[in-house]
Amino acid sequence: MTEHTLSDDTRAKLKKVSTASIATALFKRGLRNQFIQGVTPVSPKDENMVGPAFTLRYIPAREDRNPITVFRNSDHPQRVAVENCPEGHVLVMDARKDARAATAGSILVTRLAKRGAAGIVSDGGFRDAHGIGELAMPAYCAKPSAPTNLTLHEALDINVPIACGDAAVFPSDVLVGDRDGVIVIPAHLADEIAEECTGMETFEDFVLEEVEGGAPIIGLYPCTKDENQQKFDAWRKKTGR
Repeated sequence: MTEHTLSDDTRAKLKKVSTASIATALFKRGLRNQFIQGVTPVSPKDENMVGPAFTLRYIPAREDRNPITVFRNSDHPQRVAVENCPEGHVLVMDARKDARAATAGSILVTRLAKRGAAGIVSDGGFRDAHGIGELAMPAYCAKPSAPTNLTLHEALDINVPIACGDAAVFPSDVLVGDRDGVIVIPAHLADEIAEECTGMETFEDFVLEEVEGGAPIIGLYPCTKDENQQKFDAWRKKTGR
């Protein structure tokens, strides 16, 4: 399978488009289940989270394998994932949508941020969520959760295909997060989705101005009247967009 690298140009475009626009563009291509369900920003950020996925899979903890002493092991997968997530990537965690225990806390997430990661996503919980929210790096989880991950989760596999919030996430898929949540773009579609959504949002900005000015929505969104297309063309010339 060909590996697709996220270009600086595509990353910049995706930082400016909404997960809603991306969801529509993916839906047009028959992809209906790309939005990670049940995760929200720990704290809203002004800029989108954008980066290729680097994954960590948790399985249910078994008590004989997960005493507190396992954190002393230098090869503990949770710690290894934090230290190996490449710069500019998003660490994505599969916790089976079980937020009764944390999948990471503020110390590990701070380390991830210091290493230059683009963000972190978990369909489980985060402990010390307030501290995570104060970081500049975007973070998304199901909810705050104080218990250590060892209570319910065993970190097992690094950078393998996972599920996160009912969405399939493959290593190097491109994740985009905004105030609505996080969406997964298959790596080979990232460039064309970024380009298409940039155009979609230009049109939607025009539509919003028209609606705020009292225009009716029928024939405007979607644009099915020539007069609205002409208005849009004139608006683009005027705004330079």
